[in-house]
Formats: sequence, structure tokens, C-alpha cells
Amino acid sequence: MSLQEDLKKLSEKVKQYRDEARVQMHLAREDVKDEWDDLEQDWDRFKNRIDQVLHDAENASQEARQTAQKLGEDLKTGYQNIRNKLK
Repeated sequence: MSLQEDLKKLSEKVKQYRDEARVQMHLAREDVKDEWDDLEQDWDRFKNRIDQVLHDAENASQEARQTAQKLGEDLKTGYQNIRNKLK
């Protein structure tokens, strides 16, 4: 599987976790909402980075791709944490 495919799958998984967490946000305490707001800023940066890497896939440096992958993994963990707090 190529890095581009891995990043697309990661992006889809992060979006799924994000959407599920959003549905449950009305139950969240204020501290979880603050954590959500921080993750939303990271989500915007992640989407911009993914779009850039996917657009310039052949020209994107290995460092840029690894940075996008790391940010995506961190976001996935953050959204998982919020989902777990809301259960």
C-alpha cells in the first residue's frame, strides 16, 4: 500500500472519529469542549497538510508526508480520547 493510500485511509478514519465525537458533543463537559476546540484547530491544519501532500504527492518531501501522518495519528488519538470520555 502506498503512503498516499495510507494517508487517505488515515484521513477517512480521523473524519469518522471526528464525526462520531461531534454527534456526542452535546453531552460533553466544558473541559471536553475545550479539548474539542483545540483538536478542531489541529484538524484544520491536518486537512490543509493532507490536501497539500495529496496534491503535490510526487513532489512532497518525505518529511512533509511524515509530518502529515504524525499529525493525523495524533488527531485520531485525540478524537478517540474524546469519544471515550463521552461514553
